[in-house]
Amino acid sequence: MKLIILAGGRGTRISEESHLRPKPMIEIGGRPILWHIMKIYSHHGINDFVICCGYKGYLIKEYFANYFLHMSDVTIDLSANSLEVHDRRAEPWRITLLDTGDLTETGGRIKRARQHIDGTFCLTYGDGVGNVDISRLLAFHKQQKTIATVTAMQPAGRYGSIQIEEQRVTSFLEKPRGDRQWVSGGFFVCEPELVDRIEGDETVLERAPLEQLARERQLSVWKHEGFWAAMDTLRDKNYLEELWSSDRAPWKVWT
Repeated sequence: MKLIILAGGRGTRISEESHLRPKPMIEIGGRPILWHIMKIYSHHGINDFVICCGYKGYLIKEYFANYFLHMSDVTIDLSANSLEVHDRRAEPWRITLLDTGDLTETGGRIKRARQHIDGTFCLTYGDGVGNVDISRLLAFHKQQKTIATVTAMQPAGRYGSIQIEEQRVTSFLEKPRGDRQWVSGGFFVCEPELVDRIEGDETVLERAPLEQLARERQLSVWKHEGFWAAMDTLRDKNYLEELWSSDRAPWKVWT
């Protein structure tokens, strides 16, 4: 099964980093968040990736083209023009990198990847991580027999909350689950028919295609009550970095 990753946006809300590189290449713990997403899916046996590149997509291509240089020790002999890789460390990944255009919308990027879709596929954004049980999600989608399934999350609030009685704090909860509304966190499972409903580059996945599926009751929802976070701002990036550096990253489901 393939995973399509939408990795072409500009990431304007985290411009402190994204003016130099695409948002999926912003690092958490010295590795691009894109790598973290791929590790989550690989843990569940999905190792065939189609990455829809756009803004500064050549940096994503260069990263994977030189993956051994990033992940392994090497000896470079300049006089002999040779490179020897020691202790090769690489995942069993097959990666297709597509240039889907700088200004193409989310639906349009998927449409451009149509030739690489040969059956049920996973789909996610290039900036969100979570301890989603992909295996159970796939089983749920198969059971529902719908065209698509979206994973719903309850993101944490930005601030801690306190309960007050008679001018005294009775309890304190750090970053509770916001207003308890469910939001789309990506981590989709889709049938090829979804792609056929996308008109072209200007189609936004979250509007016409998914709204139409919802009206037809062809969009299932998998509720994920575990950890999930999207890296939209520098605050989000620093939060994820703190979790990783303190060895408390819930999305690190691999060993």
